[in-house]
Amino acid sequence: MSALASSTGRARIGARTLRTDRWWLPPLLTFLGLMAFVVYGLVRTFMNRWYWVPEHNYLAPFFSPCLSAACVPGSSHFGQPFPDLGWLIPPPIFVLPFVLGFRLTCYYYRKAYYRAFWASPPACAVGEPHGRYTGETRFPLIMQNVHRYFFYAAMLVAAVLTYDTVIAFKGTDGGVGVGLGTLLMVVNVVLLWAYTLSCHSCRHLIGGRLNHFSKHPVRYWLWTKITWLNGKHMLLAWCSLASVALVDLYVMLVAGGVISDPRLFN
Repeated sequence: MSALASSTGRARIGARTLRTDRWWLPPLLTFLGLMAFVVYGLVRTFMNRWYWVPEHNYLAPFFSPCLSAACVPGSSHFGQPFPDLGWLIPPPIFVLPFVLGFRLTCYYYRKAYYRAFWASPPACAVGEPHGRYTGETRFPLIMQNVHRYFFYAAMLVAAVLTYDTVIAFKGTDGGVGVGLGTLLMVVNVVLLWAYTLSCHSCRHLIGGRLNHFSKHPVRYWLWTKITWLNGKHMLLAWCSLASVALVDLYVMLVAGGVISDPRLFN
């Protein structure tokens, strides 16, 4: 027992694993899913076109908020405080680092890409392939501790996307209009808010540092709701990731004239 208690490394087994199931399948699917999103995101960011549909007020999520002077007319809902810096620094570059920072430091995504990309370890009860393990105690992984600050940025981005969705309800005649794109944007912001609020940092912010829940009934009620969402954090992480890509792709196809937006009413 004393030897176990004083151990500073991971447990070692002689065989790579004694498992007989397809333990490699989940990390492989995670790798393919995340890589598909990364490739799409890079292509979409540096494509720097087809992100604004003026007749329906659709703004692609990857380009929201559009804060650069390079943004097409009408797409900058919050002004253009940044100059046009050319194709090497398209408009999404000013916002994506905060969004990616929240995702990359997320507790679920850490598990996902640690296993899928670094194989550290690739699965439960599978031998550690690396000769050395320091966890999140050294650079660069020690930067995972800033997750709580990226959470605040993610809240702001979710609020901006909500504003974009409200604007998308404006009809062509100045009244209320709803199209397929509007509905997709609503689903997207709901999933983004659910994923953001299910974050472990949000759960701690609501219910942390309390010694007596009975003295804080409102915070306790909120904490129970966030805890329920937190149990679905993995599902919400994937669903919100897929919804962002889907809405962005849909706006790109409509803006590029590939498809038309079916209108329920204008």
